[in-house]
Amino acid sequence: MSSKPKLRSLGDRLRQITMFEVGGLLIVTPPFAWGSGVPITESLGLLALLALIAAIWNGCYNTSFDWIEGRLTGRRADRRPFRLRCIHAVGFELGLFCMTLPIIVWWTGMGWIEAAIADIFLAITYTVYALLFNMGYDRLFPIPDTPAAPERDTARLER
Repeated sequence: MSSKPKLRSLGDRLRQITMFEVGGLLIVTPPFAWGSGVPITESLGLLALLALIAAIWNGCYNTSFDWIEGRLTGRRADRRPFRLRCIHAVGFELGLFCMTLPIIVWWTGMGWIEAAIADIFLAITYTVYALLFNMGYDRLFPIPDTPAAPERDTARLER
């Protein structure tokens, strides 16, 4: 077991969250507006607010999950097995569901059941999206084994 797991840098985590949320809005807004009957501009406003909440939750949840996993297994997040990725994605969405359901009810005027169905649709869509996105992100942007060596300033050395 590792006492200090290697985590993503703050910049890397912010890039991950931004890419995830922008992609999610592009994918989810049109079908949400169509399925809920909420006009596209109102849907975009609601989903942008939910994306902001999700982004904050994303940073907290993923960093905590990565830290705990690293402490327990010594494994980095980009080496996470598929089954644990599924557990990770479902846990994220369950936590987010509890935060977003009241907002959907308030914003849209839907009843709790209608809002829950809409939120479940969002959760299922985002769970699949999160699984695929994070697998792709980890492949495109793996966590470095060691910090990159600083580049030497050759201009100063030549003087």
